[in-house]
Amino acid sequence: MMQEVAAGNPSSKRLSRPLTLLAIAATLATGGVMVYSVSQGRMPQSSTTPSTVISTPQIKTVTALGRLEPEGEAIALSAPTSAEGNRVDQLLVKEGDRVRKGQAIAILNSRDRLQASVMQAQEQVRVAQAKLDQVRAGAKTGEIQAQRSQIAQLEAERVGDLNAQAATVARLEAEVQNAQVEYQRYALLYQNGAVSASQRDSKRLTLTTAQKQLQEAQAARDRTRNSRQQQLNEARATLDRIAEVRPVDVQVAHADVRQALAAVEQAKANLEQASVRSPQDGQILKIYTRPGELISNDGIAEIGRTQQMFAIAEVYQSDIKNIRPGQTARVSSDSIDSELSGTVEQVGYKVLRQDIVNSDPSANIDGRIVEVKIRLDADSTRKAARLTNQQVKVVIEL
Repeated sequence: MMQEVAAGNPSSKRLSRPLTLLAIAATLATGGVMVYSVSQGRMPQSSTTPSTVISTPQIKTVTALGRLEPEGEAIALSAPTSAEGNRVDQLLVKEGDRVRKGQAIAILNSRDRLQASVMQAQEQVRVAQAKLDQVRAGAKTGEIQAQRSQIAQLEAERVGDLNAQAATVARLEAEVQNAQVEYQRYALLYQNGAVSASQRDSKRLTLTTAQKQLQEAQAARDRTRNSRQQQLNEARATLDRIAEVRPVDVQVAHADVRQALAAVEQAKANLEQASVRSPQDGQILKIYTRPGELISNDGIAEIGRTQQMFAIAEVYQSDIKNIRPGQTARVSSDSIDSELSGTVEQVGYKVLRQDIVNSDPSANIDGRIVEVKIRLDADSTRKAARLTNQQVKVVIEL
């Protein structure tokens, strides 16, 4: 039918030819695309296909949570262990006061008792010194003279007793001699029959009695001589002892003085423990124990060197490789009107568990961190001096 129409209408024949050519071209194009797609699906990908390059953004800052601390951290001031159980008698500071190293901040109630111990020890020193002076001077002149008088008296008594004993012995020797002569005469008369045996025996008994009395007198004389000599020797030894200043006595007295002086130093050291002193210059941050109270477990007070403040940033261990001393840091907090600034001073050497918990519930609350110490500048230190332990946000510029 189409042919008939074409033959009958020459203008229609002229229009149908371009349309036919256009349809053929479209068909060929469609077939070519299909063939190319199939061939591309079957053929392996060419190795010359260019790869896509992904650029990693450069990290310019590290952000971490942190806290504000005074230089050297805050220190709890308490009494020595030996002062456990004591009460605070006087509190010499209040919160916010600035103190100097060695300044007393509190007096314990043991001070009066320990002060009395010092005075007692000092008195013992004076006693020991007096004994040393006495030993050096030797015995008193009166004591030496009295001892000499005693020696003279003993000597006189010795001579008197010995003289009396000698007289007794001499008398008894004479009696023995007379009794001996009388006995011999009666013995001769008895042999001649001039006297009886009883008369002779009587004279012999008289001789024997006289001999025994002489022996007793001689023994008494010897005892008197020995005892009196012993008394005299002891008295002379006493005189020598009290008149002599022996070096060993001086050394002993010196040792007593040194011991007494050591006791004074010990008592003073104990007294010093009744005063609680600051170990450094700083500022009183918190009072934990008031006058009349037992010293608490937290101590008496907390002190910090707020004249230089630091921010302690808890940087995740994955970021710590980018942190170096000298890098600048910005510190901010809701409690601070303006940002604080500082410089990284020290990077910690130990990985720790994160102490500061982020308020973001999606944050890692069991992270491993390294502490980075940031020294705040003078203006920032002044602003942060009253905010010890304040939680802050730290941004470190890389």
